[in-house]
Amino acid sequence: MTIIVVLVLLLGCLLIATSHLTHINKAAVAVFVGTVGWVLYICYGTDFVMGQHPGEYMEFLGGDSHSSKTVKYFIYDEIFLKYVGKAGAIVMYLLATMYIVELLNTNGCFDFVSEWIRTRNSKRLLWSITLATFIISANLDNLTTTTMMLTIMHGIVQNRRQRMVVGCAIVLAASAGGCFTVIGDPAGVILWGNEAVTATNFSAYLAAPAIVAWAVPTWLLGRTLPERLDVEWPTAPYRGDDTNLNRWQRMVMLLVGIGGLWFIPTFHNITKLSPFLGAMCVLSVLWVVNEVFNHRLLNADQMILRRTPRTLQYGSIQLMLFVMGIMLAMGVISETGAFGIVADWIDGNIGNVWAMGALAGLFSGIFDSFTVMMTAISVYPVAETMPADAGDAAYVANFAQNGAFWKVMAYSTAVGGCLLCFTSASGLALMKMERMRVGWYLKNCTPYVFAGWLLGLGVLWVECLVW
Repeated sequence: MTIIVVLVLLLGCLLIATSHLTHINKAAVAVFVGTVGWVLYICYGTDFVMGQHPGEYMEFLGGDSHSSKTVKYFIYDEIFLKYVGKAGAIVMYLLATMYIVELLNTNGCFDFVSEWIRTRNSKRLLWSITLATFIISANLDNLTTTTMMLTIMHGIVQNRRQRMVVGCAIVLAASAGGCFTVIGDPAGVILWGNEAVTATNFSAYLAAPAIVAWAVPTWLLGRTLPERLDVEWPTAPYRGDDTNLNRWQRMVMLLVGIGGLWFIPTFHNITKLSPFLGAMCVLSVLWVVNEVFNHRLLNADQMILRRTPRTLQYGSIQLMLFVMGIMLAMGVISETGAFGIVADWIDGNIGNVWAMGALAGLFSGIFDSFTVMMTAISVYPVAETMPADAGDAAYVANFAQNGAFWKVMAYSTAVGGCLLCFTSASGLALMKMERMRVGWYLKNCTPYVFAGWLLGLGVLWVECLVW
């Protein structure tokens, strides 16, 4: 049954990797794999429980007789809900941050981006919009940031090929910017929640590699653009009869939203509660500020006139379902003990975290980057005790809190996911918006992304060696 469960996961990974060809939504595949995996697990629950949790199960029985019913109750109470809780915490965090972005965007808090990039010079526009994407994605969710920036860019740049080049740079900037903070990417949130990393240490190490991975390909992509772009500046978007907040109100909302998210690491360190609770607190405060500033709109029942991009709505829901499905699938594989066998094989045949990181980056360019990252997190739990042997201790130290393994994986999977455009939600959004083909991306963008990824990985290696 373990083999069957693993095969179901591998088949799901194959369907996810080929979703751009089969046109089967990868969120549906992830939810199906996660659901079927747990159904198969519980069908052979006694074997799995006695193999992985014999002591806990006997304590759960408390002297009562064993039965198939008690095994199912044990799996539900002691095993299944643990993984549901972890997945639910990440989904709730994504829900809060995505709605924060939506509140800020619909109130014009990001209109400064359009004002900032108001130029026909290709280099200035490219660097301005990608810098804004890099900074915003480090504080907010990658997908919503990418969607928002692609929407802004799509309304400005008129030439389709120029839009594809700038769009590729935006996707890369969002992925690189999101990977160097614990709140900018779902993988970073998971690492932080599992206490594999601390916020300050994580950002200190990954800031420079992320900047290199963004700046080098952006410079190379800028060389392919003409000196002057074919641009058109649209009028300010209509947001209802009386929804246009003045500049200071928009600034207040932006400070509440972004400043609140910056406070989440401090909130977590003080309370030790899940980061999603801090995100929900920020959302509630921003929600109140929004209603205070828009009380006339609310009283006039004009809120329905606000424009919310369907791409953001549907993309956000699909991302949350995808994360939930993948985390449940990885949970059931962990409970079968298969990941322990994989870890032993990797330790015996590879035994180098930098080689693992390079392979993870390449796999992220073929399969989904979040799936690869979750696999790495599931295979290697955070090491708390060190072996007596000095050589083994040096290797195991890479898997301790703030160890090199977690940083390498977070960086490589995020940036490596941009090697091909269909392995990340942001890349898929660009493909759909610009009707971009994989072959074009492979020819015009992949070599530049590959160069930036390797240079950034080299910078990270030097940092870990020196520090």
